This record gives sequence, structure tokens and C-alpha cells, in this order.
Amino acid sequence: MKFWRNPEIKRQLLFYCILSAVLLLLSSLFAGAVTQERGLSWQIRENIWRLALLGTGLPLFLAGLFHFAVTFWRYRRLAALAGQVDRFLHDPACLDFQRQEEGELAILEDEIWKMTVMLRGQADALKEERQYLCDAITDLSHQLRTPLTSLNLIQAMLSEPALSRERRQELFRSQEALLRRIDSLLAVLLKMARIDAGAVSFRREQVKLRRLAQQAAEPLAVPAELRGQQIVFHGDDEAAFLGDLSWSAEAAANILKNCVEHTQQGGQIDVSWQENAVYAELCIEDNGPGIAPEDLPHILKRFYKGKNQGEESFGVGLAFARMIVTAQNGVLTAENRSQGGARFVMRFYKTVV
Repeated sequence: MKFWRNPEIKRQLLFYCILSAVLLLLSSLFAGAVTQERGLSWQIRENIWRLALLGTGLPLFLAGLFHFAVTFWRYRRLAALAGQVDRFLHDPACLDFQRQEEGELAILEDEIWKMTVMLRGQADALKEERQYLCDAITDLSHQLRTPLTSLNLIQAMLSEPALSRERRQELFRSQEALLRRIDSLLAVLLKMARIDAGAVSFRREQVKLRRLAQQAAEPLAVPAELRGQQIVFHGDDEAAFLGDLSWSAEAAANILKNCVEHTQQGGQIDVSWQENAVYAELCIEDNGPGIAPEDLPHILKRFYKGKNQGEESFGVGLAFARMIVTAQNGVLTAENRSQGGARFVMRFYKTVV
């Protein structure tokens, strides 16, 4: 039987047999000493022997029977628990720890249940991470394939001896632009990977929202001017939040860049901010065509390109901005305005959400 394969049971049985033998021997010696008294009849002496052996052997037998019955029940529960763990290892969906009892075994069962739930969560997280890594590599290869193909074509065209000077210079400029695109993509992906790995330490300092908006808009002043667009700022000068100015400005700049690229000539981009007792908020709005309804649920996902995005877009800017905001106890949302155009809201909470 499986019960007797346990070394502990064999040791207990051996100890029980030795203890029983010793107690029976002591009982027989006591009975022998009593029966040596003179004047006792044979019948009395026989009764003394029987009482001594029965008074020792019966309690020993009952105690041993009770002990091994309880031990057998306990080992059956342990075997059932081991079987549940084994079934869980082969089928994570099979998890059934439903006992509501007290005692050390119940505590052990509860701890094993917690451990198995944690292991299942880790296994699911690893599975999701593997899928995410696979998808990210696939998306990255797809994003790099187009500019690399163009670079190969340009390189082949540059090798032609009959190429004119003007055409050669044009191809060199196209090659330089493609290399800048690839360099920009790899730089953003490296930053995103650092944030994913927890290798970025965001500062916790007082950041004025006006300063954040102005710093984010500085690199986009010339592109907006070339398009005849106007970036308007308005909000409370004292509104602020605890965060990292440099990283937050980079997130806001990515959102502003998206608005500049998707707003028509002569359009307007409004940057407003406010602070209350719960959060500080920076809102960026444009009066462009807005976000397509089918793109709205996915617009902040990595490598997602909406139908209105140009060929030069990699689909990482808004996802990068969302990662920066989320890492600073914030939330980034995207929506369409009722009067037309897109609205992006960076909201930094003052308590952990």
C-alpha cells in the first residue's frame, strides 16, 4: 500500500513495536513479582497475569490503532493535496482548493493554493510577455523592412555610372532621411525597452504645467509655422504636479507632433492645463479631422497605425507617450471632440491609482 511506503510510518511502527514490547515486558515482570507472594492460589495468580497483560496490551493496541488511523487519514489528505497540485501542473485550469477547515493541514493547503495561484499568474504573465516579444519583433521587422528596402534601391541606383549630379544629390538626401527615420525609431524603441525593464528612474519634482507645455512645443514651433498653424496656451500659471519634466515634455511633444501632422493648413492646436485636489491635467486639442472611430480603441497601442497616418509614421509616438505618463502614476486618454478634432489628456494623479 502507498501508506506503508512512507519512511515516517515505518519508523513509527518500529517505535510502536519496541515500546509495546518494553511495556509488556515490564508488565510481566510486575505480575511475576506480585505472584511470588505466598498464600496466593493458582487461580488468583493466573488472574493477576491476565489483568497485567490485558491492562497493558489493550490500551497499547487501542492507542496504536487510533494513532495509525489518524495518521492514515492525514496522509490521505496530503496525497489528495499532492494530486491536486499534480493536476494543476498538467492542466492550469484544474484548480480546486475548496476546503474551509482549521488546523495546520488547512493552513498548508491554503498556502499551497496561494502558491499555485501565484505560479499560474506568473506563467500567464510569461506567456503574455513571450507573445508580446514575438509581436514586437514582428512589428519591428515590418517597420524596418520598408526603409531598408528603399535604402537598398537607392544604393543600387547610386551605383549607376550614368546618374546625373542632381539625381545623385537627391538620392543622397533621400538616403539621409531614411537613415534618420531608422535612427529615430531605434532610439524610441530603446527608451521604451528601458521603461519596460524598469531601468528608468523618473524624478519626483514640482513641475509647472505651463513650463511643461512650452518646453514640449519648442521643437514643433517651426513645423507648425510652416503649416500656418497656431499653438495656443492657456491655463493656471500655478498648476503643477510631481513628476519628471524632461520625460513628461517628451511625451507631450509626441502628442503635439501627432496633432501638427494631422491638422490642416492654418489649423489651431490648443494646449490647456488645470489642477485640482485629485490630479493635474494637460489637455492637447486640435481642430483637424479627428481620429477614425475604428482607430480610437487602438490609437495608443504600440506600432498601431491608423488609416489617417502617413507612410513615414512608425506608430510608436503615442504609445511612447502613454508609457511615460503611466510610469508617473498618470493616465493618457485619446478621444474626439464634439465640434471636431482630436483631444489627448495627460492626467497625473496625486495619489496612487
